[in-house]
Amino acid sequence: MDLLPFDRTHAVAVAGWPQSAAEVSMWCGLREFPLPARTVEAWQHADDVRAHLLLDGEQLIGYGELWIDAEEQEIELARIIVAPDARGKGYGRTLVRELTAQALLTGLPAIFMRVHPDNDRALRCYRAAGFAPVDPRLAKSWNAVQPVAYVWLRHDEAAS
Repeated sequence: MDLLPFDRTHAVAVAGWPQSAAEVSMWCGLREFPLPARTVEAWQHADDVRAHLLLDGEQLIGYGELWIDAEEQEIELARIIVAPDARGKGYGRTLVRELTAQALLTGLPAIFMRVHPDNDRALRCYRAAGFAPVDPRLAKSWNAVQPVAYVWLRHDEAAS
């Protein structure tokens, strides 16, 4: 397995992975289906976003981003998705662990994720990769400005 920086030549493949409008919404909060490749490409222009691809040999397996907030001294793992034919094989957990390792290299002390509350499969994956729910009061305050009451998770070194 290799975690590599995003290459825009893979935008079409990544944009095609969500299988429904509901999956697009859970993945990235958008309502557009199918998701245009230009949307995935546009995400790469933000200064605080570091996108990565997980490859198994030549096979593209997963995509995920690190959202770096140096001012708040934290990183958020975001827009994590695994290719449909690779799901259910442990690649999601590998992707999250590899992204977490990259996040730890920054030296920023806090690593978070937000998960759509209906995405049970992702929640199980992220918990298995060493993430645990944040304090409910903190989640409530963060969700006050969100379109969905996300499940917020924080990396727990002891659980990794």
